Amino acid sequence: MFFDIPRPRRRFRPVGAAALALGLAAVTGCSSDSGAGGDDTVKIGLVASLSGTYEPVGTELRAGFELYLDTHDNKLGGRKAELVVADEGDGPPTALPAATKLVKKDKVDVLTGLVSGGSVNAVLPLVEQAKIPFLGSNARPPVKDIEYVWTTSFLSDEPGKAIAPYVKEKVDGPVYAIGPDYQGGYDELRGFTEEFKRVKGKLANPGGKTTWTPFPKTTNFMPYFAEIAKTDAKAVYCFYAGKAAIDFAKQYAQSDIADLPLYTAFVTEGSVLQAQGDAAKGIYSVLNYAADLDNEANRTFAADWTAEHDTQPTTYAMASYDAAAVLDKAIADAAKKGDVTPQTINKAIEGLGQIDSPRGAWEFSDKAHAPVQTWYLRQVRPDGSQLANVMVQDLATLGS
Repeated sequence: MFFDIPRPRRRFRPVGAAALALGLAAVTGCSSDSGAGGDDTVKIGLVASLSGTYEPVGTELRAGFELYLDTHDNKLGGRKAELVVADEGDGPPTALPAATKLVKKDKVDVLTGLVSGGSVNAVLPLVEQAKIPFLGSNARPPVKDIEYVWTTSFLSDEPGKAIAPYVKEKVDGPVYAIGPDYQGGYDELRGFTEEFKRVKGKLANPGGKTTWTPFPKTTNFMPYFAEIAKTDAKAVYCFYAGKAAIDFAKQYAQSDIADLPLYTAFVTEGSVLQAQGDAAKGIYSVLNYAADLDNEANRTFAADWTAEHDTQPTTYAMASYDAAAVLDKAIADAAKKGDVTPQTINKAIEGLGQIDSPRGAWEFSDKAHAPVQTWYLRQVRPDGSQLANVMVQDLATLGS
Protein backbone atom coordinates (compact mmCIF):
# COMPACT_ATOMS: atom_id res chain seq x y z
CA MET A 1 0.00 0.00 0.00
CA PHE A 2 1.38 3.40 -0.96
CA PHE A 3 0.83 6.63 0.96
CA ASP A 4 1.81 10.23 0.30
CA ILE A 5 3.88 11.42 3.25
CA PRO A 6 5.78 14.72 3.24
CA ARG A 7 9.43 13.92 2.74
CA PRO A 8 12.67 15.88 2.56
CA ARG A 9 14.54 16.27 -0.70
CA ARG A 10 17.48 18.48 0.23
CA ARG A 11 20.61 17.29 1.97
CA PHE A 12 22.85 18.64 4.66
CA ARG A 13 26.13 17.55 6.16
CA PRO A 14 26.19 16.88 9.92
CA VAL A 15 28.75 18.97 11.76
CA GLY A 16 31.99 17.56 13.13
CA ALA A 17 32.14 15.24 16.11
CA ALA A 18 34.07 14.55 19.25
CA ALA A 19 34.46 10.86 20.02
CA LEU A 20 32.97 9.54 23.22
CA ALA A 21 33.61 5.96 24.29
CA LEU A 22 30.52 3.97 25.22
CA GLY A 23 30.73 1.55 28.13
CA LEU A 24 28.94 -1.76 28.21
CA ALA A 25 27.32 -1.38 31.62
CA ALA A 26 24.03 -3.20 31.92
CA VAL A 27 21.93 -0.32 33.21
CA THR A 28 21.61 3.32 32.20
CA GLY A 29 21.02 5.30 35.38
CA CYS A 30 17.97 7.50 35.80
CA SER A 31 18.14 11.18 36.60
CA SER A 32 17.45 11.97 40.21
CA ASP A 33 13.99 13.34 40.93
CA SER A 34 13.32 14.08 44.56
CA GLY A 35 9.82 13.08 45.55
CA ALA A 36 9.42 10.57 42.69
CA GLY A 37 8.81 7.05 43.92
CA GLY A 38 9.04 3.68 42.21
CA ASP A 39 5.60 4.16 40.62
CA ASP A 40 7.02 7.13 38.70
CA THR A 41 9.68 5.04 36.96
CA VAL A 42 9.15 3.19 33.70
CA LYS A 43 11.49 0.26 33.05
CA ILE A 44 12.61 -0.47 29.47
CA GLY A 45 14.37 -3.69 28.47
CA LEU A 46 16.64 -3.45 25.43
CA VAL A 47 18.02 -6.62 23.82
CA ALA A 48 20.72 -6.08 21.18
CA SER A 49 23.79 -7.82 19.80
CA LEU A 50 26.62 -6.57 21.98
CA SER A 51 28.83 -9.47 20.89
CA GLY A 52 29.15 -11.64 17.80
CA THR A 53 28.78 -10.89 14.09
CA TYR A 54 26.25 -8.10 14.56
CA GLU A 55 27.95 -6.30 17.43
CA PRO A 56 28.31 -3.11 15.32
CA VAL A 57 24.55 -3.08 14.73
CA GLY A 58 23.56 -3.85 18.30
CA THR A 59 25.92 -1.26 19.70
CA GLU A 60 24.27 1.42 17.58
CA LEU A 61 20.77 0.30 18.60
CA ARG A 62 21.80 0.79 22.19
CA ALA A 63 23.51 4.12 21.50
CA GLY A 64 20.49 5.49 19.64
CA PHE A 65 18.12 4.78 22.53
CA GLU A 66 20.60 6.14 25.05
CA LEU A 67 21.04 9.32 23.00
CA TYR A 68 17.33 10.06 23.26
CA LEU A 69 17.41 9.55 27.02
CA ASP A 70 20.55 11.67 27.37
CA THR A 71 18.92 14.55 25.51
CA HIS A 72 15.57 14.25 27.33
CA ASP A 73 16.69 14.30 30.97
CA ASN A 74 16.51 10.47 31.16
CA LYS A 75 12.72 10.67 31.09
CA LEU A 76 10.01 9.17 28.92
CA GLY A 77 6.54 10.65 29.10
CA GLY A 78 7.62 12.78 32.05
CA ARG A 79 8.66 9.72 34.09
CA LYS A 80 12.10 8.52 35.03
CA ALA A 81 13.30 5.88 32.57
CA GLU A 82 15.39 2.92 33.66
CA LEU A 83 17.05 1.17 30.72
CA VAL A 84 18.11 -2.44 31.31
CA VAL A 85 20.28 -3.86 28.53
CA ALA A 86 20.89 -7.52 27.63
CA ASP A 87 23.10 -9.16 24.98
CA GLU A 88 21.31 -10.80 22.04
CA GLY A 89 24.51 -12.36 20.70
CA ASP A 90 24.20 -13.97 17.26
CA GLY A 91 20.54 -14.93 17.49
CA PRO A 92 17.81 -17.00 19.18
CA PRO A 93 19.97 -19.25 21.41
CA THR A 94 21.23 -16.22 23.34
CA ALA A 95 18.41 -13.74 22.56
CA LEU A 96 15.63 -15.76 24.17
CA PRO A 97 17.27 -16.25 27.61
CA ALA A 98 18.34 -12.59 27.59
CA ALA A 99 14.79 -11.42 26.90
CA THR A 100 13.34 -13.91 29.38
CA LYS A 101 15.46 -12.45 32.17
CA LEU A 102 14.33 -8.92 31.32
CA VAL A 103 10.65 -9.87 31.30
CA LYS A 104 10.42 -12.35 34.16
CA LYS A 105 13.16 -11.25 36.56
CA ASP A 106 13.67 -7.55 35.83
CA LYS A 107 9.92 -7.02 35.20
CA VAL A 108 10.37 -4.51 32.39
CA ASP A 109 7.31 -2.61 31.16
CA VAL A 110 8.42 -2.57 27.50
CA LEU A 111 10.83 -4.63 25.41
CA THR A 112 12.78 -3.05 22.54
CA GLY A 113 15.75 -3.72 20.25
CA LEU A 114 16.54 -7.12 18.66
CA VAL A 115 18.83 -7.18 15.62
CA SER A 116 17.92 -10.57 14.13
CA GLY A 117 14.59 -11.58 12.62
CA GLY A 118 15.14 -15.04 14.06
CA SER A 119 15.48 -13.50 17.51
CA VAL A 120 12.18 -11.69 17.03
CA ASN A 121 10.39 -14.95 16.20
CA ALA A 122 11.96 -16.65 19.23
CA VAL A 123 10.98 -13.88 21.65
CA LEU A 124 7.41 -13.21 20.48
CA PRO A 125 5.77 -16.05 22.48
CA LEU A 126 7.30 -14.52 25.61
CA VAL A 127 5.90 -11.10 24.70
CA GLU A 128 2.43 -12.50 24.02
CA GLN A 129 2.40 -14.42 27.30
CA ALA A 130 3.52 -11.43 29.36
CA LYS A 131 1.28 -8.99 27.42
CA ILE A 132 3.92 -6.28 27.23
CA PRO A 133 4.63 -4.18 24.14
CA PHE A 134 7.60 -5.18 22.00
CA LEU A 135 8.88 -2.16 20.10
CA GLY A 136 11.46 -3.59 17.70
CA SER A 137 14.10 -1.24 16.34
CA ASN A 138 15.57 -3.33 13.53
CA ALA A 139 14.20 -5.30 10.58
CA ARG A 140 11.26 -7.54 11.47
CA PRO A 141 9.83 -10.62 9.74
CA PRO A 142 6.08 -10.97 9.07
CA VAL A 143 4.10 -11.62 12.27
CA LYS A 144 0.58 -13.07 12.53
CA ASP A 145 -0.42 -11.75 15.95
CA ILE A 146 0.63 -8.10 16.11
CA GLU A 147 -1.41 -6.95 19.12
CA TYR A 148 1.71 -6.25 21.22
CA VAL A 149 4.23 -6.10 18.35
CA TRP A 150 5.53 -2.91 16.73
CA THR A 151 8.63 -1.87 14.84
CA THR A 152 10.13 1.57 14.30
CA SER A 153 12.44 0.19 11.61
CA PHE A 154 10.82 -1.77 8.76
CA LEU A 155 9.65 -5.16 7.59
CA SER A 156 12.56 -7.26 6.37
CA ASP A 157 11.37 -7.58 2.77
CA GLU A 158 10.86 -3.85 2.19
CA PRO A 159 14.41 -2.66 1.31
CA GLY A 160 14.70 -5.13 -1.57
CA LYS A 161 11.18 -4.36 -2.71
CA ALA A 162 11.95 -0.63 -2.75
CA ILE A 163 15.10 -0.84 -4.87
CA ALA A 164 14.20 -3.64 -7.30
CA PRO A 165 12.44 -1.41 -9.89
CA TYR A 166 15.41 0.99 -9.88
CA VAL A 167 17.87 -1.87 -10.45
CA LYS A 168 15.73 -3.21 -13.31
CA GLU A 169 15.74 0.24 -14.92
CA LYS A 170 19.49 0.88 -14.54
CA VAL A 171 21.00 -2.57 -15.19
CA ASP A 172 21.02 -3.85 -18.76
CA GLY A 173 20.92 -7.57 -18.09
CA PRO A 174 20.59 -10.22 -15.37
CA VAL A 175 21.36 -9.53 -11.70
CA TYR A 176 22.92 -12.02 -9.28
CA ALA A 177 21.28 -12.30 -5.83
CA ILE A 178 23.24 -13.50 -2.79
CA GLY A 179 22.72 -13.39 0.97
CA PRO A 180 23.09 -15.20 4.35
CA ASP A 181 21.03 -18.31 5.11
CA TYR A 182 18.95 -17.16 8.08
CA GLN A 183 15.57 -15.51 8.60
CA GLY A 184 16.62 -11.93 7.90
CA GLY A 185 18.51 -12.97 4.78
CA TYR A 186 15.58 -15.00 3.48
CA ASP A 187 13.15 -12.13 4.01
CA GLU A 188 15.41 -9.43 2.61
CA LEU A 189 16.36 -11.30 -0.56
CA ARG A 190 12.77 -12.47 -1.07
CA GLY A 191 11.65 -8.84 -1.13
CA PHE A 192 14.13 -8.07 -3.89
CA THR A 193 13.76 -11.19 -6.02
CA GLU A 194 9.95 -11.24 -5.98
CA GLU A 195 9.67 -7.56 -6.90
CA PHE A 196 12.50 -7.85 -9.47
CA LYS A 197 10.72 -10.70 -11.20
CA ARG A 198 7.42 -8.80 -11.03
CA VAL A 199 8.95 -5.93 -13.01
CA LYS A 200 10.31 -8.45 -15.56
CA GLY A 201 13.87 -8.59 -14.25
CA LYS A 202 15.95 -11.75 -14.64
CA LEU A 203 18.26 -13.34 -12.07
CA ALA A 204 21.70 -14.47 -13.21
CA ASN A 205 21.78 -17.23 -10.56
CA PRO A 206 21.67 -20.81 -11.87
CA GLY A 207 18.03 -21.89 -11.88
CA GLY A 208 16.95 -18.35 -11.03
CA LYS A 209 17.35 -19.02 -7.28
CA THR A 210 19.15 -16.85 -4.71
CA THR A 211 22.57 -18.12 -3.59
CA TRP A 212 22.80 -18.57 0.20
CA THR A 213 26.01 -18.36 2.26
CA PRO A 214 26.18 -20.21 5.60
CA PHE A 215 25.79 -17.85 8.57
CA PRO A 216 27.77 -16.96 10.63
CA LYS A 217 30.69 -19.10 9.49
CA THR A 218 31.14 -17.63 6.00
CA THR A 219 34.06 -15.21 6.06
CA ASN A 220 35.63 -16.07 2.68
CA PHE A 221 33.37 -14.93 -0.15
CA MET A 222 35.93 -15.36 -2.94
CA PRO A 223 34.60 -18.78 -4.07
CA TYR A 224 31.14 -17.25 -4.43
CA PHE A 225 32.52 -14.33 -6.43
CA ALA A 226 34.32 -16.80 -8.72
CA GLU A 227 30.99 -18.51 -9.39
CA ILE A 228 29.30 -15.18 -10.12
CA ALA A 229 32.04 -14.42 -12.65
CA LYS A 230 31.02 -17.54 -14.60
CA THR A 231 27.48 -16.20 -15.12
CA ASP A 232 26.18 -13.42 -17.37
CA ALA A 233 25.47 -11.16 -14.39
CA LYS A 234 25.60 -7.43 -15.08
CA ALA A 235 25.20 -6.45 -11.42
CA VAL A 236 24.93 -8.00 -7.94
CA TYR A 237 22.31 -7.50 -5.24
CA CYS A 238 23.10 -8.66 -1.70
CA PHE A 239 22.27 -8.28 1.97
CA TYR A 240 24.96 -8.42 4.66
CA ALA A 241 25.55 -6.42 7.83
CA GLY A 242 28.00 -6.19 10.70
CA LYS A 243 31.33 -7.97 10.38
CA ALA A 244 30.10 -10.02 7.41
CA ALA A 245 29.55 -6.78 5.49
CA ILE A 246 33.19 -5.78 6.01
CA ASP A 247 34.44 -9.09 4.64
CA PHE A 248 32.03 -9.00 1.70
CA ALA A 249 32.87 -5.45 0.58
CA LYS A 250 36.64 -5.78 0.93
CA GLN A 251 36.76 -9.06 -0.94
CA TYR A 252 34.34 -7.88 -3.62
CA ALA A 253 36.69 -5.01 -4.48
CA GLN A 254 39.54 -7.50 -4.96
CA SER A 255 37.57 -10.08 -6.93
CA ASP A 256 37.04 -10.83 -10.61
CA ILE A 257 33.62 -9.14 -10.43
CA ALA A 258 34.83 -5.86 -8.90
CA ASP A 259 33.65 -3.99 -12.00
CA LEU A 260 30.04 -5.15 -11.59
CA PRO A 261 27.75 -2.58 -9.89
CA LEU A 262 26.89 -3.67 -6.35
CA TYR A 263 23.45 -2.89 -4.90
CA THR A 264 22.64 -3.66 -1.29
CA ALA A 265 20.53 -2.79 1.72
CA PHE A 266 23.08 -2.71 4.54
CA VAL A 267 26.61 -3.57 3.42
CA THR A 268 27.93 -0.02 3.89
CA GLU A 269 25.72 1.09 6.79
CA GLY A 270 27.24 2.09 10.09
CA SER A 271 30.73 1.83 11.51
CA VAL A 272 31.54 -0.92 8.99
CA LEU A 273 32.01 1.78 6.33
CA GLN A 274 35.15 3.07 8.04
CA ALA A 275 36.55 -0.46 8.16
CA GLN A 276 35.75 -1.06 4.49
CA GLY A 277 37.56 2.09 3.37
CA ASP A 278 38.03 2.61 -0.36
CA ALA A 279 36.60 -0.85 -1.07
CA ALA A 280 33.16 0.62 -0.43
CA LYS A 281 33.42 3.44 -2.98
CA GLY A 282 30.55 3.48 -5.44
CA ILE A 283 28.36 0.90 -3.70
CA TYR A 284 24.65 1.69 -3.94
CA SER A 285 22.36 1.00 -1.00
CA VAL A 286 18.69 1.35 -0.16
CA LEU A 287 17.54 2.35 3.31
CA ASN A 288 14.88 4.34 5.13
CA TYR A 289 17.43 6.90 6.32
CA ALA A 290 20.43 8.90 5.16
CA ALA A 291 22.52 11.03 7.48
CA ASP A 292 22.36 14.03 5.14
CA LEU A 293 18.57 14.34 4.96
CA ASP A 294 17.64 17.97 5.51
CA ASN A 295 14.80 18.29 7.98
CA GLU A 296 14.61 19.81 11.45
CA ALA A 297 14.35 16.50 13.29
CA ASN A 298 17.43 15.15 11.52
CA ARG A 299 19.44 18.30 12.07
CA THR A 300 18.83 17.94 15.80
CA PHE A 301 19.45 14.19 15.84
CA ALA A 302 22.61 14.36 13.70
CA ALA A 303 24.07 17.24 15.70
CA ASP A 304 23.43 15.44 19.00
CA TRP A 305 24.85 12.20 17.63
CA THR A 306 28.03 13.73 16.20
CA ALA A 307 28.60 15.61 19.45
CA GLU A 308 29.19 12.21 21.09
CA HIS A 309 30.41 9.94 18.27
CA ASP A 310 33.07 10.13 15.57
CA THR A 311 30.78 8.66 12.90
CA GLN A 312 27.64 9.79 11.12
CA PRO A 313 24.33 8.53 12.50
CA THR A 314 22.86 5.40 10.96
CA THR A 315 19.48 3.80 10.39
CA TYR A 316 20.14 1.51 13.37
CA ALA A 317 20.71 4.41 15.76
CA MET A 318 17.85 6.39 14.21
CA ALA A 319 15.28 3.59 14.56
CA SER A 320 16.22 3.02 18.20
CA TYR A 321 16.14 6.78 18.85
CA ASP A 322 12.66 6.78 17.31
CA ALA A 323 11.64 3.86 19.54
CA ALA A 324 12.44 6.03 22.53
CA ALA A 325 10.54 8.94 20.95
CA VAL A 326 7.49 6.72 20.40
CA LEU A 327 7.59 5.59 24.02
CA ASP A 328 8.00 9.19 25.18
CA LYS A 329 4.74 10.17 23.47
CA ALA A 330 2.90 6.95 24.33
CA ILE A 331 3.75 7.01 28.03
CA ALA A 332 2.72 10.66 28.27
CA ASP A 333 -0.60 9.85 26.57
CA ALA A 334 -1.18 6.84 28.82
CA ALA A 335 -0.50 8.95 31.92
CA LYS A 336 -3.10 11.52 30.87
CA LYS A 337 -5.75 8.80 30.74
CA GLY A 338 -4.88 7.06 34.00
CA ASP A 339 -2.43 4.35 35.08
CA VAL A 340 0.76 3.70 33.11
CA THR A 341 1.00 -0.06 32.56
CA PRO A 342 2.36 -2.21 29.74
CA GLN A 343 -1.19 -2.54 28.43
CA THR A 344 -1.98 1.19 28.52
CA ILE A 345 1.37 2.00 26.89
CA ASN A 346 0.57 -0.48 24.13
CA LYS A 347 -2.86 1.09 23.61
CA ALA A 348 -1.31 4.55 23.47
CA ILE A 349 1.19 3.47 20.78
CA GLU A 350 -1.77 2.41 18.66
CA GLY A 351 -3.21 5.92 18.75
CA LEU A 352 -0.08 8.00 18.17
CA GLY A 353 -0.57 8.98 14.52
CA GLN A 354 2.28 10.65 12.64
CA ILE A 355 5.81 10.59 14.09
CA ASP A 356 8.22 13.46 13.41
CA SER A 357 11.45 11.63 12.69
CA PRO A 358 15.00 12.21 11.37
CA ARG A 359 14.05 10.00 8.40
CA GLY A 360 11.04 12.19 7.57
CA ALA A 361 7.46 11.90 8.81
CA TRP A 362 6.05 8.37 9.23
CA GLU A 363 3.26 6.52 10.97
CA PHE A 364 2.49 2.95 12.04
CA SER A 365 0.39 0.96 9.59
CA ASP A 366 -2.75 -0.71 10.91
CA LYS A 367 -2.05 -3.99 9.13
CA ALA A 368 1.57 -4.63 10.18
CA HIS A 369 2.35 -2.12 12.98
CA ALA A 370 5.38 -1.08 10.93
CA PRO A 371 6.26 2.34 9.50
CA VAL A 372 4.69 3.77 6.36
CA GLN A 373 7.81 5.57 5.18
CA THR A 374 10.03 6.74 2.34
CA TRP A 375 12.96 4.68 1.06
CA TYR A 376 16.11 6.34 -0.25
CA LEU A 377 18.85 5.41 -2.70
CA ARG A 378 22.33 6.24 -1.36
CA GLN A 379 25.81 5.80 -2.80
CA VAL A 380 29.19 5.71 -1.05
CA ARG A 381 31.00 8.87 -2.12
CA PRO A 382 33.65 11.18 -0.66
CA ASP A 383 32.08 13.69 1.72
CA GLY A 384 34.80 16.02 2.83
CA SER A 385 37.69 13.93 4.17
CA GLN A 386 35.56 10.81 4.73
CA LEU A 387 33.41 8.41 2.77
CA ALA A 388 29.68 8.59 3.40
CA ASN A 389 26.40 7.08 2.23
CA VAL A 390 25.22 10.12 0.28
CA MET A 391 21.52 10.35 -0.53
CA VAL A 392 20.91 10.19 -4.30
CA GLN A 393 17.11 10.14 -4.65
CA ASP A 394 13.82 8.94 -3.22
CA LEU A 395 12.83 5.45 -4.36
CA ALA A 396 9.39 4.65 -2.98
CA THR A 397 7.03 5.08 -0.05
CA LEU A 398 6.04 1.68 1.30
CA GLY A 399 3.83 0.46 4.09
CA SER A 400 0.79 -1.71 4.63
